[in-house]
Amino acid sequence: MPHPPIESSITFFYTHDLEISAQFYEDVLGLKLWLDQGSCRIYRVSGDGYVGLCQSSETKTPPTDKQSNVIFTLVTQQVDEWFNYLTLRGVEFEKPPELNEKYNIYHCFLRDPNGYLIEIQRFENAPGR
Repeated sequence: MPHPPIESSITFFYTHDLEISAQFYEDVLGLKLWLDQGSCRIYRVSGDGYVGLCQSSETKTPPTDKQSNVIFTLVTQQVDEWFNYLTLRGVEFEKPPELNEKYNIYHCFLRDPNGYLIEIQRFENAPGR
């Protein structure tokens, strides 16, 4: 049985200084802002590939556990279908599908064998791609 479709992907990095990080990604790398969610900003890298920067805390201490500071996100309209597909394959989810009102997304979370967080999400009212 083939897996449900994936429309795009986003890799999220947590930052302790969103403004400095955003300036680097915009001014140095030249990426265009696709979606500003306040404490998270998403930039188009190419085609359907994106990078997201999210404010993690007010402290300036760099993160030490990189597995807790990166989220690989698969964007799809079929979040529930992915949840069912992976559950049938024995995947245990950290968080089942639910609506996140703050970011207006519907999503769920699981971890890969190395402990990296994977999010499967749908934007409830995303801008044009």
